[in-house]
Amino acid sequence: MAEKRISALVEGGKATAGPPIGPALGPLGINAGKVVAEINEKTKEFAGMTVPVTIIVDTDTKEYRIEIGTPPTSALIKKVIGVEKGSGNPKEVKIADLLIDEVIQIAKSKQEASHGKDLRAIVNEVLGTCLSMGVTVEGKDPREVQKEVKEGKYDEKIKGITPLKELSPEERQKRAQRAKQLTEKKEETTGKGKKKK
Repeated sequence: MAEKRISALVEGGKATAGPPIGPALGPLGINAGKVVAEINEKTKEFAGMTVPVTIIVDTDTKEYRIEIGTPPTSALIKKVIGVEKGSGNPKEVKIADLLIDEVIQIAKSKQEASHGKDLRAIVNEVLGTCLSMGVTVEGKDPREVQKEVKEGKYDEKIKGITPLKELSPEERQKRAQRAKQLTEKKEETTGKGKKKK
């Protein structure tokens, strides 16, 4: 059984039969349209984000399987808070606040790709990314929340005993607008004082 692996980065839910997927599948005798439709179905939840995809083709039987990776943690956080980028100065400028419930949801989406790490460890990784992006969690520095996770404060939520809270669409929109304002304000303040050449 000879396998051919084709790796590509696609926009969630918007893969096409054009390069790099179509030209790689054509010589193998695989219906690119069918593969692309399957990729789009599997990646639609990552709309607006770049998603790593691997297509593994058995060149003898022409059967294939598709492996979908997850976008980077920072991309998932940006999608949740509704911004295009994190803080340029995360120590001083905080751009948004996440619920611990949202951090756990992001961690769950990363779990399969995290090679057997337990969910608590992945939650801590997501909190570390929040720190580097200028995002607080439950109104606190993510390092403080990491300590609380280590102490077991959120174990019932992490283990799925307590249901996770979701913000309403209005609350998410309000947060995204506030984050956008903070990001724009940050750019204005960092732009001042620089000399033009």
